[in-house]
Amino acid sequence: MLAHEIRAKVARGEVSPLEVAQAYLERVRALDPGLGAFLRLNEALLEEAQRVDPSLPLAGLVVAVKDNIVTKGLATTAGSRLLENFVPPYEATAVARLKALGALVLGKTNLDEFAMGSSTEHSAFFPTKNPFDPSRVPGGSSGGSAAAVAADLAPLALGSDTGGSVRQPASFCGVYGLKPTYGRVSRFGLIAYASSLDQIGPLARSVRDLALLMDAVAGADPLDATSLDLPPRFQEALEAPLPPLRLGVVREGLAGNSPGVERALEEALSVFQGLGFSVKEVSWPSLPLALNAYYILAPAEASSNLARYDGTLYGFRAEGEELWRVVEETRARFGLEVKRRILVGTFVLSSGYYEAYYGRAQAFRQRLRAEAKALFAEVDLLLLPTAPHPPFPLGGRPDPLAMYREDLYTVGANLTGLPALSFPAGFEEGLPLGLQLLAPWGRDEALLRAALAFEEATERAFVKTPMGEAL
Repeated sequence: MLAHEIRAKVARGEVSPLEVAQAYLERVRALDPGLGAFLRLNEALLEEAQRVDPSLPLAGLVVAVKDNIVTKGLATTAGSRLLENFVPPYEATAVARLKALGALVLGKTNLDEFAMGSSTEHSAFFPTKNPFDPSRVPGGSSGGSAAAVAADLAPLALGSDTGGSVRQPASFCGVYGLKPTYGRVSRFGLIAYASSLDQIGPLARSVRDLALLMDAVAGADPLDATSLDLPPRFQEALEAPLPPLRLGVVREGLAGNSPGVERALEEALSVFQGLGFSVKEVSWPSLPLALNAYYILAPAEASSNLARYDGTLYGFRAEGEELWRVVEETRARFGLEVKRRILVGTFVLSSGYYEAYYGRAQAFRQRLRAEAKALFAEVDLLLLPTAPHPPFPLGGRPDPLAMYREDLYTVGANLTGLPALSFPAGFEEGLPLGLQLLAPWGRDEALLRAALAFEEATERAFVKTPMGEAL
C-alpha cells in the first residue's frame, strides 16, 4: 500500500498508527535478513506509535532514514566503524519535521561509508542486495533506503544525494527518487561528505508519496544558512492542470546505454509527446566532462569534512598516549574507498596543485551552470537516463574508476544545484530502469507534476514491490 493510501486509512479510522508500525516492523524482521537494507531498527517504535495523535498529517506513516542523517537517541554510523557507537544528542531538521507531523522513524538504512559509493557495497558492516534480484546491487549510496522502499519494508525513506546517491539507487530499485534544488531541504543533521553538493532527498513508490514527504521536510531552516525560503507546495502542484511544456532530450556525449535504457528513453519520449509536450534534442556540451570535475571537488570537500574524525572529539578513539599515534590509528579505521577519496582530495588542495586541479574544477562548475541556465531558456525540463544500464552484479565493479563512471548522468544536477527526479521507466531482463527529469533552479514541483502525468499515462505497475506488500 502506498504512503498516501495508508495515511487516508488512518484518517478514516480503518487502521491505527500502532497497527501500521507493527505490520512494518514484522515485515522488516521477516524479510530484511535476506536484503540488508537496515542497519538497525527503532526499538521504541511501538511505544512511540501508541502516543501518536491520529489527526496529525503524517500519523501512521513509518519512514526509513539513511544512516548519515542523525536521529536523537538512535545510533547513527554513516556506515562507518568510526561512528559505530555514536548516538546523536540532537535531531536532523528533516527528521524533526517528520516527527512533528506524526511520522515515525522505523529504522536506519545501510549506505556506502560516509555516502561514498554507488552500490552500497562499501558499507563497513555488510552490503545491501537488490529486491528484484539479490545477486545485484541496489545502487548507492542510498541503497538501503531504495531497497527498503522497493521491498515495501517502509512506505517512505530519506536518502542523501551528493552525486546521484538518491537517483541512481531509485533507478536500480524501480522507485522514485528526488534530488531537490540545493537548499530546498535543510542539511542540518546530515553528516557532511561534500557540503556544496550534499542534499537530503526522498524515495517513494509513487509521485504522490514523494509530494507528501517533500511538503513535510522542505523549507527554510535557521539552523542551515544554505536553506532556501521557498514554501513547499508539492501536493498542491499535483492538483494543477499540466501546462504545455517544452522537453529537451540530452544525448550528446552520453553513449554506451544498454538496449533497455535506449528503448525506455524512446518510449518515454512517445508518452510525453502524447501528453502534449513538445520535444527537441538539445546540447549540454560540458555535461560529459562533469564527472571529471566532480571527482576533484567532492573529494576535496571530503578531505576537509572528514578531518574532524581524529579521535579527539567523538566517535571511535584509538588507545595511546601520543597524540599523532592516536590520530593515525583512529583514522586507519576508515574504509578503503573513504581513504582513497581523502587522499585524492588532499592532493588536489595541496600547495602547487590547487589551481591546476581544484581551481580549474570550480571554473568548470561555473561554466556548467551557465550552460544549464541557457538551456532552460529553450526548454522547461530536461530528460536523460539516470544510469546507463540496469543494476549490475554484486562485486561487478572492482575497478574504482568503473564505479565512478556510474555517476556519469547524475553529477550534473549536483554541480549546478538543480533539482532532478528519477522515475521508473521500464525493465530490462526483469531488472528496473529509470530515467530522470531536470528542472530549473527552484522548480522542483514541476518535476513531480510531469512525473505524475507520466505515471498516470503509462498505467504500468512500476510502483509494485517484487516481495508483496505489508498492508
